Amino acid sequence: MAREAVRQMSSASSSASSINRIAVVGAGQMGTGIAIVAAHVGRCAVSLFDSCGGQLAKSEKFVASWLEKEVGKGRMSAEDSQGVAARLSYVNLKDDAGTATHLSHKDMAFAIEAVVEDFGVKREVLGVLDRQMPPQAILATNTSSISITKLAATTNRAQKVIGMHFMNPVPKMPLVEVIKGLATDEETLSTTMALGKVGFGKETAVSEDRPGFVSNRVLMPYINEAVFTLQEGIASVEDIDKILKLGTNVPMGPLTLADFIGLDTCLYVMRVLHTELGDSKYRPAPLLVQYVDAGWLGRKSGRGFYRYQ
Repeated sequence: MAREAVRQMSSASSSASSINRIAVVGAGQMGTGIAIVAAHVGRCAVSLFDSCGGQLAKSEKFVASWLEKEVGKGRMSAEDSQGVAARLSYVNLKDDAGTATHLSHKDMAFAIEAVVEDFGVKREVLGVLDRQMPPQAILATNTSSISITKLAATTNRAQKVIGMHFMNPVPKMPLVEVIKGLATDEETLSTTMALGKVGFGKETAVSEDRPGFVSNRVLMPYINEAVFTLQEGIASVEDIDKILKLGTNVPMGPLTLADFIGLDTCLYVMRVLHTELGDSKYRPAPLLVQYVDAGWLGRKSGRGFYRYQ
């Protein structure tokens, strides 16, 4: 049994090492971060897709700025920086011919969708990947709460669909939470785990396909309770964050973290937990709902529990 386990691990590492071309769909903050790490650590050729030309241009500008800073801080050589930039290509999903050319490449063995946290949008993207990518390619979804099993069932390769929940910001955070769908086969799981280490330089941990997985099943109720504490006037925003940050030795307080994640994302995950698990302890704080309704989404909108320039 031990020899078989070693053999399977060796086979998975070999499969992961042979993946030298991947697709990332969604050129937002998460998708861009995933693409950077794959091109830098894994030295993969990365095709970064988005349906918005403006977003692709913004992503390309961010990558250039990030590389310049890394070189300036001595964490990367100019030669390595040029290599990362050369391995990245930016493709508009509306260009059907260009999309098909990139996705159907014989070496395109792995794709990661990193679009908005919405089942309908993710289903549509996975449909495009399923139709156009080689039959044995693995389709990963960077979701923080949506059922992998449910998404996989919309494709014709459910056994090849898996969750890869990257943490934000991707270049800095050391973990990828890997989630198995009900139909995900062992080869897909082992290859994805190995790719997380070889191709992304991350630690990996596995969760079953349950609402919120592990990370958000624990984290979001913690943030939600901090919002209830604020709503009930128990303490100010600053004092809630100060007590939790210094009292539990974490890098930031829960309300600062909520602003960083995005209050709309926090609310979406809480609603998934509340709906799927049916327990009142997951009821979103009314103040969180009100902030989202007001468009106070955190850092990305300039205002959340704090104001930002």
